Amino acid sequence: MGRAQTPDALARVAGTLRAAGCVFAEDEAQLLISSAETVDELEWMVAQRVRGLPLEHIVGWVSFCGLRVAVDPGVFVPRQRTALVVREARSCPHATVVDLGCGSGAVGLAIGASELWSVDIDPAAVACARRNLDPQRVLLGDLYEPLPHHLRRRVDVIVANAPYVPTDAIGLMPAEARLHEHRVALDGGADGLDIVRRVVAGAPAWLAPHGHLLVETSRDQAPAVRDHMRRNGFEPTIVTDEDATVVKAYAR
Repeated sequence: MGRAQTPDALARVAGTLRAAGCVFAEDEAQLLISSAETVDELEWMVAQRVRGLPLEHIVGWVSFCGLRVAVDPGVFVPRQRTALVVREARSCPHATVVDLGCGSGAVGLAIGASELWSVDIDPAAVACARRNLDPQRVLLGDLYEPLPHHLRRRVDVIVANAPYVPTDAIGLMPAEARLHEHRVALDGGADGLDIVRRVVAGAPAWLAPHGHLLVETSRDQAPAVRDHMRRNGFEPTIVTDEDATVVKAYAR
């Protein structure tokens, strides 16, 4: 419990957040109160939330797959639906994993590989992921470009939570994402699959025989991703739960 806790703090903060449109006002109020060290810090946090900043950026972390993951301002906030990627990756042999478009590094951290390499094109994401992971294995660059050559044909699992929102649909996203997460983490091009297609096309050069490629996508996009994987020599399967869709494939 933070030092900002007072007898009326929860009701007061929850009321302020509810008036600002926060659906889970009580839960958010409790988190802010427990995170703040002083009353002044609590007031600042509440003001930021009322302005629309993501809760995770305000407190500086998110709970993902039972782990506390640091999240810096501007960095993509891990979605809880992405736990499906983690579960599916854990079900594969995963001694060596490459996480493309790693953001904060949450997916790779949750998979728990013996050897994890993480890549992002956004310097802010790389700086954040280096706080959560071995900084020597978090690389700045475009997809496979910065990976060390010795990984070719020996990676067990490649995971990618690459941007898959069509450019024209970004304006329809919640303001928390649209205004406060860097666009490079959201924009997947005209049909949302520009980066996903590049992930798939590049994967055979890096995967070990019978290695696995896992890509998060939308339910509507999944058939197109599956077909693209087949054209690139994979045997893909669409995996879904009530919230998420992953196309999972193994190299022939």
